[in-house]
Amino acid sequence: MAKNLIIYYSRKGENYVNGRIENLKKGNTEVCAEYIQKAVGGDLFEIQTVEDYSKDYHTCTEEAAQEVKVNARPELTQYLDNIDSYDNVFVCGPCWWGTFPMPVFSQIERLDFTSKKVMVLMTHEGSGLGSSERDLRKMCKGATFGNGMAVHGADSAKAEKAVAAWAKKNVEE
Repeated sequence: MAKNLIIYYSRKGENYVNGRIENLKKGNTEVCAEYIQKAVGGDLFEIQTVEDYSKDYHTCTEEAAQEVKVNARPELTQYLDNIDSYDNVFVCGPCWWGTFPMPVFSQIERLDFTSKKVMVLMTHEGSGLGSSERDLRKMCKGATFGNGMAVHGADSAKAEKAVAAWAKKNVEE
């Protein structure tokens, strides 16, 4: 039986939701990562940074924009050293400036994806998958890719059925 890993980065607290700032107890991407785990099983790995982003949403977006500009690799509190025991790897995150938050790349670049199947899930407020799939294809040498999924962040609480169906289809193909 295939073994699944769900790597995700998610923002709790102030988030942009349908044109306004709301305080989320759990980030949209975390919600979707848990749907994947419930649907197909697997291990969750949450990417967390040593230096927290600002709690203020607007300041956080400025910090994220600067990181994209310089192609930063923020330090993480812990790293996965290898993914040898996994067959499928879901990489999940919010769309920040058209791609994953830079901490996702801090983790991904450290891993060998040879013979792994990678699936992208991105939560967003209008950007879809952005360039996330293209960006991961450059980093995940030797991997095959399943179909990606974009989930409108404001609708993540209602997306369990769609996320579960997508995850199941990807691991069965």
